[in-house]
Amino acid sequence: MDKGTLFYKPHYDVIVIGGSLAGMSAALSLASHGKSVLILERHNLPGGLATSFVRGGYEMEGSLHEMMSIGPKENPLSVRTYLESLGVDIDWLRVPEAYRLTVPDDDMDIVLHAGIDEDGVYFAAKEIEKKYPGNQEKVDRLLHVCKEIVDSTNYMNDHKVSKIDMVKHHWSMTATAGYSAQEVMDSMGIPRKVQEALSGYWIYVGQPISSLPFTIYGYLMGDYLTGGSYVPRNFSFGMSLAMAMVCQKKGVQFEYETEVEKILVKRGAAYGVRTKRGDEIHADYIVSGVYPDAVYGKMIEPLSEVPPRAYKLIHGREESVSCFSVILILDQTPEQLGIEDYSVFDSDVPFSDEVFWEELKHPRPWHYLTTTCLNLANPKALPDGTTSLSITALPLPESFFDVEPDEYFALKRKLAKAMIEREEKRLGVSFSDHILEIEIETPVSVSHYSGQYRGGIYGYQHRMEDSVAARLLHYGEEHYIKNLTWASAASLAGDGMAVCINNGAIAANIILGWDKEKKGA
Repeated sequence: MDKGTLFYKPHYDVIVIGGSLAGMSAALSLASHGKSVLILERHNLPGGLATSFVRGGYEMEGSLHEMMSIGPKENPLSVRTYLESLGVDIDWLRVPEAYRLTVPDDDMDIVLHAGIDEDGVYFAAKEIEKKYPGNQEKVDRLLHVCKEIVDSTNYMNDHKVSKIDMVKHHWSMTATAGYSAQEVMDSMGIPRKVQEALSGYWIYVGQPISSLPFTIYGYLMGDYLTGGSYVPRNFSFGMSLAMAMVCQKKGVQFEYETEVEKILVKRGAAYGVRTKRGDEIHADYIVSGVYPDAVYGKMIEPLSEVPPRAYKLIHGREESVSCFSVILILDQTPEQLGIEDYSVFDSDVPFSDEVFWEELKHPRPWHYLTTTCLNLANPKALPDGTTSLSITALPLPESFFDVEPDEYFALKRKLAKAMIEREEKRLGVSFSDHILEIEIETPVSVSHYSGQYRGGIYGYQHRMEDSVAARLLHYGEEHYIKNLTWASAASLAGDGMAVCINNGAIAANIILGWDKEKKGA
C-alpha cells in the first residue's frame, strides 16, 4: 500500500494549497459548512510568515508588527468577530498608540492615537490640531469618511453589490473610487504638511499617498484609527497554532512537509493536485495559496489549459513589496534605551516619490524605516531587563535579484548595520554593545522559508485602475479556471495578516457559492 493510499481519502470537497493564515481561514470556514477539506503545507509548521522563532532562548516575532480589524472585545471589528465565530480564541493585546512619525529634516515629529472621543471627534484629529491648528474639523471629516470605506468594504466582502446600490448606500466609496489618497485629501482642503502627518501607514502598503488608491488608504486609516491595533499575546505563531488546532477539531486534514507541484485541470476545470512526491489527490474545488504567477506559469497541468487572459492579468499587475528586517534582543529595558513608542515610522530625508520608488529597487541603505518595540505592547513576551526591537524596510523583491551568493551574507550584514546605526542616531543611544541576539530577514529569507513568489509579501501593487473596489466588483471575472480560487496576499489585497485572513474567508464564500449553483439550490 503506497503512502498516498495511507494518507488520503479517495476524494475531498476542497483541497487548500498552503497552510497560511489565508489558507487556514478558508479551510475553517469551509469545514464549518460541512465540507471535507485537505490542507497541503510545504513547511513543517502552520501560518506561513505568521511565525516566531527562538534564538539563544529568546522568542523573536518573525513578521507581525500589528494587526488591524481586531478591535476591543466589547466592540470587536471584523477579523476578531470572524475568528471568534469559528471558535479560534486568541488573547489580543492592544498597541498603545497608532504610530509616531518622525522626519527630522522636515520638522515632523508627531504621535497619533486611535479611538473616538466622547464628543464624537477622533483623537487623532485633536492631536493634529495641537500641532497644526485649524485642521481638526477637516481631519475628523476625513477619518469618518475612512470609517465609511471600512464599513462598505466589509459589506462588499460578503454581499454582491450593484452599481445602483453603490451609489445609494456606499457613497463615500463611490465618490472616492479612482482617486488617490492625496487627491482626496487635497479636495478636502487638508494641507500637505497635515497629509504627511496622516500618511505613516503608507509604509505598510509600500506605496506613497500620491499613487495609493484612497480605498486602500481609507480602509487602513478607518480601521486602525477607529479600533486601534493589536498583537497576539503568544506572538503571531500563537495565532497560527490556534487556527491550526481548530482546523483539526473541525475535521480538516492538515498534512505538513507536502508540497504541491501541479494543479490538475481538464476541459477548463480543476479536479485535483499532484504533490512533489507523486501523490495524485482529487477534489471538487482547489484553493491556491500560491501566487497566480507561479500557478499559471508552471503549476497548471497541462499548461495548455491556461487561457491567454490569465497571462494578461499577471503581466498587467506589478508585484508589491518584500521586507528586510533586523530583529534584535537587547540586554536593557526600553526605558534604559530611550524607547518610548511601540511603532515608529521614520525617514532621514523629506519624503519624495522619486526617491521612494528608486530606492526600493536596490539593496542599499533605505531612507524609510519602521521600528517596533514588542515590549511596549506585550511586556511579558521577554525576560525582565531585555528588549525586543525590530527595524524594517520594505524594498521590492527585485532589489535582491542581482545579488550573487558569495555577496549575500556580507551585504545583509552591511545593510543591518546601517539600519541599527540609524536607529541609534534617532534615539541618541548606542545599543550595539547590548545585543544579545540578532536575526536578519531579507526577501531571500522570505522566499526560502515560505515559498512566496520571489519573496513578495503583499501580493500586487494597488493602482487607480486596479484598486480594491475595482477588484471586488470584478473578482468573479478573474477565475479563469473553473473550481480554482485564491487565498493569499495575491488575492484581493495583501497588506497584512488581517487582510489575508479576510481573503481566506472570501475564498470560502466563493466556493460555497459555486457549490450552491452546481447543486441548483
